Parts: sequence; C-alpha cells; structure tokens
Amino acid sequence: MVTDIKAYHADGKVNQQLQDIVRRLQRRLWQQCLVFENCVADTGYSSGENYAFLEDSGIKSFIPPHGTYKGGPDNFIYNENEDHYLCPQGKVIPFKKVFLDSRTKTRKKAYRASGKICKGCPLRTTCLGKVNEKQFSVTYYRAGYERNIERVNSREGRYMKGKRQSTVEPVFGTLTQFMGPRKINTIGIGQANKVMHLSAIAYNLKKYLKFEQKRVKSGAVILASGTFVKSVLQNLFSANRPRRKIAFRL
Repeated sequence: MVTDIKAYHADGKVNQQLQDIVRRLQRRLWQQCLVFENCVADTGYSSGENYAFLEDSGIKSFIPPHGTYKGGPDNFIYNENEDHYLCPQGKVIPFKKVFLDSRTKTRKKAYRASGKICKGCPLRTTCLGKVNEKQFSVTYYRAGYERNIERVNSREGRYMKGKRQSTVEPVFGTLTQFMGPRKINTIGIGQANKVMHLSAIAYNLKKYLKFEQKRVKSGAVILASGTFVKSVLQNLFSANRPRRKIAFRL
C-alpha cells in the first residue's frame, strides 16, 4: 500500500526531502498505532544529515552511501578515540576545526599536520604535491556513515535491500506506467499533488479490492467495498472543495 506521496519542486536534491517525508509518515503511522522502525531507500537519499536525523528519531537507516563518500584519505587509519588520522608512515594528522563547506553547504571536519611532521617523508612528493603540509577534510557525520554502511552490508541489510526491490520499486513502476504520474501536465505544485494523490488512491483501492476478493467472495464484501470507495472519494473531494456538495452513486 502507498502510505505517503507528495510532489516536490525539481530545484532540490532528492535527499533534501527525506526528513520531511519521515516526519509526515511518522505522524500518519502513529495515528494507526504503527511504529516507524526502519528506513529503506536507495542511494539518492544518502547524506550525513539524513543519517543523523534518522538516528535521533530512533529509526535504523538502510541507505547505501553515495559514491563520493570517503571516510578519509586512502591508506590513512582513523583513531576514533583521539579523533585523528595516522598516515602510512605512522605520523599523526590531528583534527583542527569544524567548518561549513561553501560549495555543498554541509558540515565538515578539517585535519592538518604541521610542516615539521611531513619534512623528510619519503612519500612527500606523492602525498603532498605542491603544498608543505598534509591537510584534508572529512564529513562531520563520518560515524553515522560508518554505522549505516555496517547495517547495509549486514545480513539484515541484504534482506532489506531485497524487500525494497520487491515491494517499493514495483509500486513506483506501476504508478508511473499505468496510474498517470509519468508525466504530469498541470500548473503549480498544488495541482501536481492532486494528480499524485489520486494515482495513489487508485492504486490502493485496486490492491484493497483484490485483497477483499481473495479473502471472501460474497455479496456483503462487494457492498462493503463499494461503501469504502464511496467514503474515500467523498472525503477526498470534500477536502479539496469544502463549499461544494457532490453526490456519488455506486
């Protein structure tokens, strides 16, 4: 069943919408006495901010990291307790500061060694290039990335990936191919949302009726299904047009 659907403007990244989706879905599930425990999504929703948000919300993330993620320079070992890196020659590269990357607008941690540490190093030419000291930055949310990666690569993570591929992705394909949202010819985000909501309602009604037909094939069930459809459509149109009364005959 589709539990949430919404249209967003195309000028933002997909991962910027995850927190809004989670907050909205948490409220809806809570009203049905359901608990949101796991968040399974594709790489497009990956970001350190999202991992931190989900952990703070008590939700386990199973979101593969994007390809640009690096926990530090190659062959450098991170010491979590001391918050520093060890280079291949065993020299300490200490933490310096937290800053906001002006390009990506994300928080990062800067690490920099003094010129004396790198002086005379046999790897100086390949490691430093034209600068005199080793310096680099790492995402502020490195720990969250690593915990998420561990979950994704675990047995549970592989199971969750299979569930996503067998449940979420087919629904998306059905909606875009057969329910209308493949191309939305409307003006304004509000009108686009109406199209998407109607598509999700049509999908859920189809699933519901199919489930009811399998469970009990009787005239009473067919009547109840018709009443349910009528009730849903009345609520939908009364929400969009509160001043106009519409009669439905099924």
